[in-house]
Amino acid sequence: MKLFTFLFSLFTLTLFAQNNKKYETFFEKGNGNQSASYQETIQYYKLLARDFPTIQIKEMGLTDSGEPLHMITYNPEKEFDFEKIQKSKAVLFINNGIHAGEPDGIDATMQFYRDLATGKIKAPKNTVLVTIPVYNIGGALNRNSTTRANQDGPEIYGFRGNARNYDLNRDLMKSDTRNTKSFVEIFQKINPDVFIDNHVSNGSDYQYKLTYIMTQHNKLGTVLGDFMNSEMMPALVKDLQQKKIETTPYVDSFKDTPDKGFGQFVDSPRYTTGYTSLFNTIGFVVETHMLKKYAERVKMTYEYTKSTLDYTDSNYLKIKELRVKNLEQYQAKKNYTLKWELDSTKATTFSFLGYEAAYKKSEATTGNRLYYDRSKPYKKEVPYIKEFKSVKEVVIPSAYIIPRGYWNIIDLLKNNNISFAQLKNDTIIDVESYKIADFKTVPSAYEGHYLHRNTTVTSKIVKMAFAKGDYLVPTNQKGVKYILEAFEPEGVDSFFNWNFFDTILQQKEHYSNYIFEDTAAKLLKENSTLKAELENKKQTDPEFAKNPEAQLDWIYKHSAYYEKAHLQYPVYRVL
Repeated sequence: MKLFTFLFSLFTLTLFAQNNKKYETFFEKGNGNQSASYQETIQYYKLLARDFPTIQIKEMGLTDSGEPLHMITYNPEKEFDFEKIQKSKAVLFINNGIHAGEPDGIDATMQFYRDLATGKIKAPKNTVLVTIPVYNIGGALNRNSTTRANQDGPEIYGFRGNARNYDLNRDLMKSDTRNTKSFVEIFQKINPDVFIDNHVSNGSDYQYKLTYIMTQHNKLGTVLGDFMNSEMMPALVKDLQQKKIETTPYVDSFKDTPDKGFGQFVDSPRYTTGYTSLFNTIGFVVETHMLKKYAERVKMTYEYTKSTLDYTDSNYLKIKELRVKNLEQYQAKKNYTLKWELDSTKATTFSFLGYEAAYKKSEATTGNRLYYDRSKPYKKEVPYIKEFKSVKEVVIPSAYIIPRGYWNIIDLLKNNNISFAQLKNDTIIDVESYKIADFKTVPSAYEGHYLHRNTTVTSKIVKMAFAKGDYLVPTNQKGVKYILEAFEPEGVDSFFNWNFFDTILQQKEHYSNYIFEDTAAKLLKENSTLKAELENKKQTDPEFAKNPEAQLDWIYKHSAYYEKAHLQYPVYRVL
């Protein structure tokens, strides 16, 4: 009997060891400085999904690489219908490899799913986990050892640009890539309560292995933002400290070195967490430190995921309730902030773990270079600003109207699960109409666009004739913040600023001076008010008074001959 018991125990231990080896990830089999390829990652999740009914792998939309995004779901109750899941559970959504040269999350999340499935870590009772295992597939297939020149490992990794060389973490509003359209499809399908995007930092040197960005809490909304800022984030930091992990907000230094102070990063809607916040999802960016060993960075990412899952699981009802309450702030006739800036009147200090920095003569150039002395660590209070203030607001309309010809805009609304209707008849409606008054454009290409900025508009209330089939987009819906950010031209990442309406910036019709001279003279004879305005401008603007062509153009632009479409913003506000 004792011999049987011994042999059975030996068999069990051997089987356990074999199974453990079977589910080792590529990273775990290596030397601690190696990351799984795209193909190895997908094969690993297929193995888990085949052996564990709690894990599902599903192909979703295509990416620019031609490969589909995969959605991996872990649910201990083996339920994968998200309409049912959202009624009783929270959803934690993890995105990996948006910058494929930063693969920490790719390797950490494989281990995390395995440990949940095998019972190594306790299964959540109230939360379902969803991950995109590799988001930037094109970048992941472009493996190399040199493009992350500032990063310590892994030995081989992917590239920041996707298959068409887009930075996917600048694409969320404009959606130029198939990757983004497929990401949005997944996001809208699962409606996550909490979101994590895994990255590796650039910038200063310091003692921390782990930094984080929480989506800017003022921008998220007072109900959900205050909770994230004053309850959830401090709880995550405390939980990590109990694991002997010190962390800091992402170091976006005011000057060359962090000891001069830093501020909270504001994630506009072009970024993943800026986009997810538009739908009242709490978002975090994990930024492990580029100069720490790869194995340490993978561990940090794993532990942040676990802390976030544990907190979400314990507070799932409150998070879901606050998401609903947060949406209630964004109703017609209320103000909405389009532009934020750091509030220097609310500066505080942060107890920062850094290294002394100095300058010395460069051995590569004729100048001096910055260096950090790791033999001189410090802990000191440094200036820190995390509060933002509103610098541009707009009143939320009840709806927007967009002419039916703008099918490209309608396609984006559909992709983002925005509700709209088409006018059933030709109709005259009182609307607020915008004219583009001014804007600046970047001098060189940025993510496939010549991005506009500092846009300003003038507005007036008009009776406007709209045609049958034009689109009415109400703001009384879950995606209200997305609608506002997209349609308000002065928004940082508005469709206007991303060049969707650049055709209105070009005049299509012009005039010949020698012909319009006679018309202009007639207009001035018949319209004394116009003539008085012209004379006044000549008296107050000496350069204009010396420029006959500018005077003729002024008369043209103040006449019925000037085309109405020029600088006329084609999206109208229903008040």
